[in-house]
Amino acid sequence: MEPDPDAVPRLRRGKIVMLVENGVKGDSRVQKEARSAAAAGWDVVLLGKSPEKKAKSWRLGEARVRLLPVATPLHRRRHEYRRAFLRAPLAYPPGPLAEYRKQRMKAWRAELNLQVIETGRNGSAVARARLLPTRLLARGMGKWVRLRARHTAALERRRKDMDTPLDRFTTAFWVRAMGERAWRRLDPGLWDLELAYGKVIDSLEPDLIHANDFRMLGVGARAKLRAEARGRTVRLVWDAHEYLPGIKPWNPHPRWHVAQCAHEREHVKYADAVTTVSGTLAQMLAEHHGLSELPEVVLNAPDAVVPADRAAEPVPDLRALCGIGPEVPLVVYSGSAAPQRGLDIMVEALPHLPAAHVAFVVPRGDSPYVRTLGGRAVALGVRDRVHVLPYVPHDQVVRHLAAADVGVIPIHHWPNHEIALITKFFEYSHARLPLVVSDVRTMGGTVATTGQGEVFTAEDVADYVRAVAAVLADPGRYRDAYDRPGMLTEWTWETQAAVLDGVYSRLVEGARTPVGGGRMAPVTS
Repeated sequence: MEPDPDAVPRLRRGKIVMLVENGVKGDSRVQKEARSAAAAGWDVVLLGKSPEKKAKSWRLGEARVRLLPVATPLHRRRHEYRRAFLRAPLAYPPGPLAEYRKQRMKAWRAELNLQVIETGRNGSAVARARLLPTRLLARGMGKWVRLRARHTAALERRRKDMDTPLDRFTTAFWVRAMGERAWRRLDPGLWDLELAYGKVIDSLEPDLIHANDFRMLGVGARAKLRAEARGRTVRLVWDAHEYLPGIKPWNPHPRWHVAQCAHEREHVKYADAVTTVSGTLAQMLAEHHGLSELPEVVLNAPDAVVPADRAAEPVPDLRALCGIGPEVPLVVYSGSAAPQRGLDIMVEALPHLPAAHVAFVVPRGDSPYVRTLGGRAVALGVRDRVHVLPYVPHDQVVRHLAAADVGVIPIHHWPNHEIALITKFFEYSHARLPLVVSDVRTMGGTVATTGQGEVFTAEDVADYVRAVAAVLADPGRYRDAYDRPGMLTEWTWETQAAVLDGVYSRLVEGARTPVGGGRMAPVTS
């Protein structure tokens, strides 16, 4: 029988509620945070977003995980529910009416055609003539309905693009009029998260809230304020994964990024501590938000020791999944797939690397971008050498990837890509893979210093081919870099978890340190 995820735990140092806006299972950072904190004596509840309309729960080591259903009626902005009498007077009201009218007209025309056929069988010219006015009316009404449907579709596109002078004016107006509070008008869908998570957080009565990333910051801050209004002290840790002003927006809507930045600015002042993923990002956050203290750096490094409850589980064989033997050169990319991550260069290079195969270990193998990569591979005649594989659990990633010959990070030059050693960098390193990375500032500089791989010019196919060929020609040279004493020691989750535990301990008054110093580490027994 599985343990009850809501069972009362043994006496703990304090209760921590962790917040994340995803389904948890694909997020190695929050999984390690929750498991390690619970193993160190904290009562941990990790709240995530259910991909379905029903709640889910399970245990992650000694931590409890709960996924909450999130209704999204506020995802559409208020103006998207209203008629646009001035901008598009012929458009139908928002909703299904346009499609209904089009379908209804098609049904009417089909019925009239059937009547004409039946009348023709009876040979009555008079009867056919009687149908003519109705047929002409149906034809005219059909043209009218199609015209209104086109206006409706055009209005929907304009509302999505919001690139007209009027749209730009209204966006600027709300930013000027409301300042940090402008997100309420520009992206009211942020309230959907609040309404799903807020009451659950309040009922758990945490001592500390750990909010992952910028959208959960507001949820955590408002829960902190509600608790204080009831006379309870709750500390808030904001774990900043991104430099928000420098990201490529997840959502193409022109108001989305403006709204997220305003939302972050409004709520960052309620954070009692900030953690982040790199020293460079820590400095940027401190300067951007005027923080009184430099954020603590907690790298998303792999576990040095696999948790005991996971160590015995079989790890999928990367080469077997690709259908190739140990002698075949295998180049791997592991992580999310998106145009700015530059995966296309790995396919474009294959005609110039005739023996090599490429494995994409990605969360969504059927995404439009991944399908585009497959289509390009077909056009180049290399589809048999491109393998799209699913994610494995985060504590199996290093062992899974170790079967490859090269680990690739071909990301493009975006501000956020310049400032951190990202998760896959550490995973490749612990798998002792020679690396081929684009010349983004932090990763390119690190690889050039350590000698663990080659750096190529981002988006330059010829230079990428040069880098991969160099690594495949002498892989031992690059693997030897990992033998340098202490090189991987700091790149372990155990070291990073100790930093995070120190943050928790400082913030929660009376946090009792258990035997072993309270350092967070994966469960090993």
